[in-house]
Amino acid sequence: MEKELETLFRDYTGKLPEKVGQLTSSGSNRTYFRLSSGGFSCVGVAGTVAEENRAFCDLASHFASKGINVPEVYTVSPDGMFYLQEDLGNETLFDRISAGRHAGTYSEEETALLKKTISRLPEIQVKGAEGWDFSRCFHSTSFNRRSVMFDLNYFKYCFLKTSGLEFNEERLEDDFDRLAGLLLEYDDNAFMYRDFQSRNVMIMDGEPYFIDFQGGRRGPVYYDVASFVWQARSAFPPQLKEELVSEYVSALRKYRDTDMEEFLKRLHIFVFFRTLQVLGAYGFRGCFEKKRHFLESIPYAVANLGEAAAAVQSHCPYLAELSLKLSGLPGFRGSSMDTEGPRHSGLRVRIFSFSYRKGIPEDTAGNGGGYVFDCRAMHNPGKYEQYRNLTGMDKPVKDFLESRGEVVPFLENVYALADAHVEKYMERGFTDLMFSFGCTGGQHRSVYCAGALAAHLHSKYSIEITLVHREQGVEKIYRCQEKQ
Repeated sequence: MEKELETLFRDYTGKLPEKVGQLTSSGSNRTYFRLSSGGFSCVGVAGTVAEENRAFCDLASHFASKGINVPEVYTVSPDGMFYLQEDLGNETLFDRISAGRHAGTYSEEETALLKKTISRLPEIQVKGAEGWDFSRCFHSTSFNRRSVMFDLNYFKYCFLKTSGLEFNEERLEDDFDRLAGLLLEYDDNAFMYRDFQSRNVMIMDGEPYFIDFQGGRRGPVYYDVASFVWQARSAFPPQLKEELVSEYVSALRKYRDTDMEEFLKRLHIFVFFRTLQVLGAYGFRGCFEKKRHFLESIPYAVANLGEAAAAVQSHCPYLAELSLKLSGLPGFRGSSMDTEGPRHSGLRVRIFSFSYRKGIPEDTAGNGGGYVFDCRAMHNPGKYEQYRNLTGMDKPVKDFLESRGEVVPFLENVYALADAHVEKYMERGFTDLMFSFGCTGGQHRSVYCAGALAAHLHSKYSIEITLVHREQGVEKIYRCQEKQ
């Protein structure tokens, strides 16, 4: 496929690319490459289905004619299997808000960018639908009963049946029919993006650009709002969700009258449905295709499902009941809200910060210790006078570490290891787990990282956590509590 893209590049630019590098992709079966020569760079796409490629290219041209921020498509191969598009850089919105995602609170800058992004959505949905021939869409021309049932069965076969939860299939199918009828009451002539989420938004010069809309079709506007605001891994706080929805409705009112109360009532039904679809995708991509980051997203999505079940309780009581049961299964607990109160696993996690000069903390539980993470590769705030009397608990130090760009990927790896270990220990009924973070003085880097892990685990699991900053003489206990 590289050869075909190199040929396409040569035909378009008149010269072969000097550099060709494959780009990472997540859920897509398409393969992406960056090709460059001289001062020109573009992204080459090798698709697996010509019709899907054609839908993207046609939509990109149509959206661009409406002034919507999408990549320009430069050229397409005669067979439709390869194309070159504008290079929008490497940074997605998902990347840009990573600090807020890990901290659980989003900065003013992150919040502003999220609001800017969702305020552009009505433009895509309403202006994007104007003059577009929906028969040119890929997969389906509209959000209809067949597409709804496809997603519901995706959830049933790729997630629910793999969860181990027993259920009555006839009662479930009855509720699927009721939910489909409820969703299809809200017909709309808008463009439904279908996968409007932060990984599909590129940030270039501070502006959002939109990609991966080839699965779009005619449909209701609520689905895309649910996709973005309730994206599993983002775990937006309730107040931020309200602000984002309000921002969206304000932008939508430029195109149509919208009653907020009625909008919210309909939106939460779509939040529930979108979460079912997402879990089907996570189950397939994670359990069958063995893609790790989909597996890691499942607990977040299950928590969203339990939270959203109330919206369909009166219409689909059995499906709502199953959703609450799923949110209580041991492997899915705690990434956001437990809907049936606290579930105490009996696991106690101890997290230490320490100075290597004074040795690694002892394990008083008699298990020989646990993970030890070395934070000394990160730039040391202690080398600067203004930070010497502060610790990793102080905001200036936190800002310094986060601005360097080293601590976020470091903690992403820590979280992945810690989550897997915690869940396995809970599943097996173990009672003690220990994590330690060391740096030179046990004052800045290790303190920040230990506190970040404690906050992360406390937000996800109903477990008791003891945080000890040994060299600072500080101890804090996070008790098991009901999530709110």
